[in-house]
Amino acid sequence: MSIIKAITHQKFVLPIALTSLLTLSACSDNDTDSMPTPEPTPAPTPTQDYRVTVTNLTADQPMSPIALIRHQTSFSPWRTGETSSLALETLAESGDSAEFANIEGVDALVTGDTALAPGMKQSFDLMLTEGEIESISVLTMLVNTNDAFTGVNSFSLNQLAIDEIKKMNAIAYDAGTEANSEEKGSIPGPVDGGEGFNAMRDDVDRVHAHPGVISVDDGLSDSVLSASHRFDNPVLAISIERLK
Repeated sequence: MSIIKAITHQKFVLPIALTSLLTLSACSDNDTDSMPTPEPTPAPTPTQDYRVTVTNLTADQPMSPIALIRHQTSFSPWRTGETSSLALETLAESGDSAEFANIEGVDALVTGDTALAPGMKQSFDLMLTEGEIESISVLTMLVNTNDAFTGVNSFSLNQLAIDEIKKMNAIAYDAGTEANSEEKGSIPGPVDGGEGFNAMRDDVDRVHAHPGVISVDDGLSDSVLSASHRFDNPVLAISIERLK
């Protein structure tokens, strides 16, 4: 009896043990199947990084907050000999570049926080997706004038290799939209604190190289400018460096 009982006991114990192992194995398989497959980490998007540095070269002509315009290659903020756009007229008469943000072909507009004083410099960092075909322009007003501006017109970033620097000097231009009277109340800069933008155009209505100012020290009795406000070219230095 004892042997039979022992054999009988073994007959029941072995199937139970096997069943337990099969159950654990099945649970293990199910747990593995239910675990989500982790998403692959996306590769970082390659970028091209640039630094634009602008220096005011004049003796006593503050520049309005620098406008850095990123735009398509088909766009040009000005063309010598042609009529100024409303955006250019507004900038050249008041120093306000906001109108450029509303022009077709302009992708981004970044401006400095304050005017750029004589002898001072300011830098801007740009990051583009690799392969983007982009141009940039830099514009600013000589604020102690009626409608003088300066800058770099449509520079293609794609021509720069990594660690390459392009240095340029910019002359002063006349927007041709406001007569260079230099009279009190007609200049928005600190020397006068006068009117900025005026929609009336009372000059040649075409962009050209600025002839310079004629101050009260030069015999223009109605001028609010002095000899210190005169300028010769170039008036602005710009360097564009590709960092990456």
